[in-house]
Amino acid sequence: MTESQEVALPGDSGSWDPTDFRAGIESCVQAFIDGQDSWLAELGEDARRLVEHARISVSGGKRFRAAFCWWGHLAVAEPEDHDALLRACASLELLHASALVHDDYMDASDVRRGRPATHRAFETLHRERGWNAGAGQYGAAAAILLGDLLLSWSDEMLRTCGLEPGRVLNALGYFDLTRTEVVAGQFLDVSAQARGTTDVEVAMQVVRYKSAKYSIERPLHIGAALAGAGPEKIAALSRFGLPLGEAFQLRDDLLGVFGDPEVTGKPAGDDLTEGKRTVLIALALDALPAAEREHLDTSLGRPLAETEVVELRRIIEASGAHDQVEQVITGLTERALEALDAADVRADARGILRDLAAAATQRGF
Repeated sequence: MTESQEVALPGDSGSWDPTDFRAGIESCVQAFIDGQDSWLAELGEDARRLVEHARISVSGGKRFRAAFCWWGHLAVAEPEDHDALLRACASLELLHASALVHDDYMDASDVRRGRPATHRAFETLHRERGWNAGAGQYGAAAAILLGDLLLSWSDEMLRTCGLEPGRVLNALGYFDLTRTEVVAGQFLDVSAQARGTTDVEVAMQVVRYKSAKYSIERPLHIGAALAGAGPEKIAALSRFGLPLGEAFQLRDDLLGVFGDPEVTGKPAGDDLTEGKRTVLIALALDALPAAEREHLDTSLGRPLAETEVVELRRIIEASGAHDQVEQVITGLTERALEALDAADVRADARGILRDLAAAATQRGF
């Protein structure tokens, strides 16, 4: 880590620079992959290519999970070893990368952060090289295995972060819950899409377990556990983190339909093409007259021209669903901030957590 990055981390001055924090997390995950690459490279070109795509998968992003883990710790106590805590926080970004690689394959997404999704990149490689068997199957296998590898590395990185072993063990308990919830939530999502489920309650359950918990609540828990937090502090952070995580994912759902590709790194209306049965879609289908409801329902999950995306956006907007979701985001965020104000946390952490809450829920279009 560079000297400037060290200065940006909270210390005696209590300073906080999100840009430098993200750079520090990037340095940590790439250094960890360097260590893996030092022996995997011996396995030849294929292993080196897998490591190369691991680097791509963990690069960039807002690093919200790492930041909430960091400030979950700072909410309880000043870290004794800043570098070790940074490594622990970075492990959550490996978990996130794993989930994205698998998610892109399951959703048949072509693009992630403006680059080809992992399964598409390996599918293209197969075709360019003229290899045997199916290019699609090769891309699928690569995505599954890369996601599994990143998931394994996330556990290893947390276990070996260098913090006190007893506290790391406690944090790993929350990390285990996180991974189970993400997998279960993802399957709830896949199942809802398969059945064409448009129930708001089901959609909110997917929000909670696929994203909300692992994006904010559990990172806060892991950071707090690393600081030695007891059950009361963990519960207080849940009252802040869970509604905020739900608001975060609902914002993501709006971006998936109405977002600017320059902001999201994905094609316009990507959630519509993927057939996502989000809260936004469930609310729209509930409110629309029969003809428009059928049009929206039958349009989900198929390739769409730009004009079709524009028309579906118009229909959803006219249903009032966009405004409803915005109201829910506002309500959840207010509830989270009220819980934060009531929580027994360090004052500097409270202020930064409020800033992070705004960043997580007010991302632009």
